Amino acid sequence: MVNQRQLFLQHVAQTSPAPLALEIVKAEKSTLYDVNGKPFTDLIAGISVCNIGHRHPAVIEAIKKQLDQYLHLLVYGELVETPQVAYAHLLTRHLPEALNSVYFTNSGAEATEGAMKLAKRYTGRTQIIGFHQSYHGSTQGALSIMGDETWRNAFRPLLPGILQLNYNSYEDLELITTSTACVIAETVQAERGVVVPDKKWIQALRKKCTETGCLLVLDEIQTGFGRTGSLWGFEQMQVTPDIVLLGKAIGGGMPLGAFIADKKIMWSLASNPVLGHITTFGGHPVSCAAGLAALKVLLEEDIISHVKSKASLFLSSLKHPQIKAVRSAGLLIAVEFENFGKNKAVIDRCIEDGVLTDWFLFAPECMRIAPPLNISDDEIRKACESIINAINNI
Repeated sequence: MVNQRQLFLQHVAQTSPAPLALEIVKAEKSTLYDVNGKPFTDLIAGISVCNIGHRHPAVIEAIKKQLDQYLHLLVYGELVETPQVAYAHLLTRHLPEALNSVYFTNSGAEATEGAMKLAKRYTGRTQIIGFHQSYHGSTQGALSIMGDETWRNAFRPLLPGILQLNYNSYEDLELITTSTACVIAETVQAERGVVVPDKKWIQALRKKCTETGCLLVLDEIQTGFGRTGSLWGFEQMQVTPDIVLLGKAIGGGMPLGAFIADKKIMWSLASNPVLGHITTFGGHPVSCAAGLAALKVLLEEDIISHVKSKASLFLSSLKHPQIKAVRSAGLLIAVEFENFGKNKAVIDRCIEDGVLTDWFLFAPECMRIAPPLNISDDEIRKACESIINAINNI
């Protein structure tokens, strides 16, 4: 009889020649369980999605409650749907005053697409600036601003009018002009292996965008919802973007994304043409109900205040001659090895030992650590022991 793994390989589209193909049947808090009952400590949280852990009771309850009311009703934005309204209200209460209008999408990538369109429509300009070794999604527009030629070259031609700058370069800021519609930057360059910008540089970027009349778009898709030790990564930089991109943890484990701006900016999508951005399933009521519950948990259970101490525990526990560097933005951590081969061998050994981790797109020599924010200290210590043991035994 054909088993689940064989059916997966035959019928589910693959994105790599060697998928992990772990058959997970249950997930709870910071632990995944496979078909044989083997537990895995989750150090990647679905790539920064499950910030409050897997299947938090409050999220499950919110989903069940919404299931008894309604599922999809109509394309986004036409009807007053309570989960959307309540979630948008709570989000904007915890954002700067100028970020007061929420456009819910299906994902972070669609949030990127929507923000690019919004910037062009609002400014009347066409040039979009991104940064080398940046990642904002894999759809055609997001791919056009992806800052790595290896990943985008095979899909050319891409969007015209894209300029790539060097992250943290003051000199490159002079290339932002009155022809620029927007500059899109990650608050922390995640897929580069956790590169935190100089605070004064990102403030200079904000100043340059203001001077030239272009919009600053900050991508908080991976760094949002407490990942860096504050609710939003940009809070630590003391800047406010014109548009913020959200995804991943925004849905509490359900598919959801958003781009958020001032009402006066967002309103430009409503005319000339009308329906400037539309989506069928964006802001799905079940996803919004789940995300709303997850954000309440994040705020009410005092999870974020412990992020930096947990990150420090990882850093103090991951010391080994073969570890070249450990970079951290809260619980977004990159552990750098000599090369990808070494990193992959350590990752594979960790998975054998019941610790799930991964690597970064633009830094394959770096191990990704981005666990649920409420992972316990004991789980951190045991996971780090497994990583050190893996290094010693390969």
